Amino acid sequence: MDIHITIQGRQDLAGQIYRQLRAGIVEGRLTGGTQLPSTRDLATQLGVSRKTTLDVFERLLSEGFLSARAGSGTFVSDGLQRLPGEKSSHAKAAEAAKMQPAARAREVWDELAGPLALPQPDARVTLDFVGGVTDKSLFPFDVWRTCINHALRVQSRGRGTYHDAAGEQELRLAVSRYLAFNRAVVSNWDDVIITQGAQQALDLVARVMLRRGDTVAIEDPGYPPARACFVALDAKVVPVPVDEQGLVVSRLPKNARIVYVTPSHQFPLGMPMSLERRVELLEWAQQRGAVIIEDDYDCEYRFEGRPMEPLKSLDRAGLVAYVGTFSKTIFPELRVGYVVPPASLLGPLRRARQVGDWHGCTLTQTALATFMLNGDFAKHLRRMHKHYAARRAMLLSHLQNGLAPWFEPIVPTAGIHLAARIRPPISEAAVVAAGRSVSVGLYGLAPFHVREKAQPGLMFGYGGIGVEQIDTALTALAKLMPKLSG
Repeated sequence: MDIHITIQGRQDLAGQIYRQLRAGIVEGRLTGGTQLPSTRDLATQLGVSRKTTLDVFERLLSEGFLSARAGSGTFVSDGLQRLPGEKSSHAKAAEAAKMQPAARAREVWDELAGPLALPQPDARVTLDFVGGVTDKSLFPFDVWRTCINHALRVQSRGRGTYHDAAGEQELRLAVSRYLAFNRAVVSNWDDVIITQGAQQALDLVARVMLRRGDTVAIEDPGYPPARACFVALDAKVVPVPVDEQGLVVSRLPKNARIVYVTPSHQFPLGMPMSLERRVELLEWAQQRGAVIIEDDYDCEYRFEGRPMEPLKSLDRAGLVAYVGTFSKTIFPELRVGYVVPPASLLGPLRRARQVGDWHGCTLTQTALATFMLNGDFAKHLRRMHKHYAARRAMLLSHLQNGLAPWFEPIVPTAGIHLAARIRPPISEAAVVAAGRSVSVGLYGLAPFHVREKAQPGLMFGYGGIGVEQIDTALTALAKLMPKLSG
């Protein structure tokens, strides 16, 4: 019999023939028991050497797709029609509309698309206030290149083996020193676990703490990826409102196993949690045996007032898992974060990290340790602080003057974004659309709310937009706002 095989060019002839024959067998077009042409006849039919068709048949025979019968020829192996989910092409066409995939994930993974969605690039936007980004153009890549080269030399001298699941010792030492000096979080190097960003730190703590159906309290409005992490683990996630002092502790569910908070710079509104509220939260957690996950995501950039004590520095009972990240100080692609957990969770967290992916990239960790221990990280932070302070000042100048009739800024003491409420009756959607019309990317606060109804507002990220661009963008927006309110 002739077999329809298409040859394109003269490269990888055996591979082309093999893939088409295998596909025909797996998809049911060549059914079990079908006799194939001899290698000589097939070579003549296709205009290739016999060695080529011999190589193809030998490979299919070795993989079990073909069987040879002495004196009779080569046949498609029987039994392949029983491959799970495989049907003939005619059967597939007839049942395509009603077939359900054989492998189906739990519904929660489809429902999480919204909380994990990234802002989609818009060609119309040239002045973008997207949050969660940093200005990579100001990062000292020449210094970083030297750190990477050093890490390569270190790696080339080491043995090819797995490393500690908690991370490279030098980076854990650098992080513990940095936290002690900058955040009054006292820890030894072996109290620190290096993670793939803050998100993995949240996931690890949740995995070792939660059983299916356990309650987790989160801020509302709050950080959607944190909520997604807990929902994915089958936790009951309860949103708790925030006010001008931060999380309202009196509204916490009594049976919460974990409380997730952003006390230094509430996400997304920006206010710090008051000292009184911090003490109240610690007392609440101690009474109920709950763990507090403190996400200190951009505490490095403080512009006014005295730094508030982290919950971790006030913790005397082993309640707080302190989470940090380099995504807001260097750039998100670095994928390095850390957690300083209660001592009782250190062992379980290391084992959970090992089960998940064993450990992170040792090259990146070694380079980052050098970058920090040599003082280059501190220099970078000082330089970025000046740039972000100027951007923050320009943003507030517009919001408190030309845009004041329409916006009420929530002035944060730290961070690289700020929120502003929109005065009624203008909607978030109307302001966002108006911004797009003049190439300005604006983002509403509605996606960060779960339950509490709140006044419309915007989150202005200024990590990736310069002073001049902020001035241009908000000047253009101010010209449009009277039309929206009229």
